Amino acid sequence: MKMIVGLGNPGKKYERTRHNVGFMVVDELSYRFQTPWKSSKFNGMVSELRINGEKVLLVKPLTFMNVSGECVRPLMDYYQIDIEDLIVVYDDLDLPVGKIRLRQKGSAGGHNGMKSLIQHLKTQEFNRIRVGIDRPPKGEIIHYVLGDFPKAEQADIIEAIKKSADAVQDAVKLPFIEVMNQYN
Repeated sequence: MKMIVGLGNPGKKYERTRHNVGFMVVDELSYRFQTPWKSSKFNGMVSELRINGEKVLLVKPLTFMNVSGECVRPLMDYYQIDIEDLIVVYDDLDLPVGKIRLRQKGSAGGHNGMKSLIQHLKTQEFNRIRVGIDRPPKGEIIHYVLGDFPKAEQADIIEAIKKSADAVQDAVKLPFIEVMNQYN
């Protein structure tokens, strides 16, 4: 079984914000496969589906971004998910809006959701898909990441969400390194 975690913040007010790109990608997959979301006992929403016969568990932690690991680690234990079967999708300030990058491991890069995951998983060596949201020209980053995408960026971010969902589907059936080479 593969586990695909989209990072974000719960609640209507955060739904379309830059910080919720991870949620948007797993929502796109749930939509494509017409699978419902249900509450888990580990403070998250889950949706189960199959891609090419492989079981896949989509996860949206409801713990808020900065403590995402508190949901993900118990779910991995419960479903007996190996670290190599985990893919985390999240926003990245260091990539232009709409660009995606796949990596097999790495630091949190200043992302608090990733810091929480690394702390709870006790490793940096897990697959991830970074979705570019760009840096604000100036001003506070918190207000920027918790803001909605302006109209001028919406087409690019919708394309990045679809491309990220495609990459997840490919990563279920192919080695992650091959998918990295295809999308990076």
